Amino acid sequence: MTLVLNSQNVVEYLTAQGLCSQSEQALKIEPVTAKNFNLLVTFTQRQLLVKQERHNQEGKAFGEFVGEWRIQELLREFSQLNHLYPWLPQVLHFDQQNSIMVFRYLDNYRDLMDFYAKENHFSSEISAKIGTLLATIHRDTFNCQEYQYFLEQKQGNSQVYQVTNLIQGLARIEPEIFGVVPADALKFFALYQRYDSLGQAIAQLGSAFTPACLTHNDLKLNNILLSKDWEQSNQFSLRLIDWERSAWGDPAFDLGTIISSYLQLWLSSLVISKSLSIEESLRLAVTPLEQLQPSIGKLSLAYLHTFPTILEHRPDFWLRVVQFVGFTLIQQIHAMIQYQKSFGNTGIVMLQVAKTLLCRPEQSMSTIFGASTAELIYA
Repeated sequence: MTLVLNSQNVVEYLTAQGLCSQSEQALKIEPVTAKNFNLLVTFTQRQLLVKQERHNQEGKAFGEFVGEWRIQELLREFSQLNHLYPWLPQVLHFDQQNSIMVFRYLDNYRDLMDFYAKENHFSSEISAKIGTLLATIHRDTFNCQEYQYFLEQKQGNSQVYQVTNLIQGLARIEPEIFGVVPADALKFFALYQRYDSLGQAIAQLGSAFTPACLTHNDLKLNNILLSKDWEQSNQFSLRLIDWERSAWGDPAFDLGTIISSYLQLWLSSLVISKSLSIEESLRLAVTPLEQLQPSIGKLSLAYLHTFPTILEHRPDFWLRVVQFVGFTLIQQIHAMIQYQKSFGNTGIVMLQVAKTLLCRPEQSMSTIFGASTAELIYA
């Protein structure tokens, strides 16, 4: 696997693309940790983030950045969506042949996961801004065939099938899996197959998946940037980054994904011990669910206030959101197995929570949103 750019040739590349002048000198060039080998180039008055994909032995990349660029093209094609620009990354250049993207680095922002981890402050004001932003994107693209045609014409809408693809992957364990998954991780597949109701709930969710608007499809806390002066800033204190998986999708999936990201703050802080039951571990979490419920509730109410007509189109919307929260937790378990090659006690607890959300969404409403908010959004 090879890379086109490195610290020795990146400035030369930027100059050739007209993104910097020959007289400009880079003060610092440093790699940024990510799945792609990104480079942060610091000039006197600005910073550029250069993202690139690795190329295989044939010199080809997978082409993940096409989805990101497609959103920029959508906003340029339809001027009525220009108001979304301040909430997106500032893309300066896309080199599809070499799979390279150049962004203006937003040094006045920090990702929301970092903010929560270091500040331990779960502001309802921030989550309300997220709900308003997400609902605005969904509402302003909802059921617009022009936007749908444009997006699907630019790239096949493979993300629509992410739910059904996971269902198919769990439906049957092939013998080959024993050679790639460690013994501990096989516990997940054993537990999953033990619960017939879980498989049925995921299959039902796959059938109910209804593409209707522009969706981010990877809306976790790491992909939300918060302005460092957000308390004094206007409504554009947030930006959503990493749109590579974006598609014409189901709005309930986006909302379920971000709520799931909040729940993972709770689940990742559990006190796990063989002497403790699952219920005791959940209660002893360093970041208790009760601390997160106000933020989740405000996010959801802000979404509903901004896009109230979603319930006319989708009367079961909130039940699907809760199920997608559970589904995203199972996706996270898959990621743990794939990258960490493990499925320990935390994964077992996460699976139990996911099962409850998927199989009993109506009864889980108050658990996710808090009792008072659940009554408001599911009246």
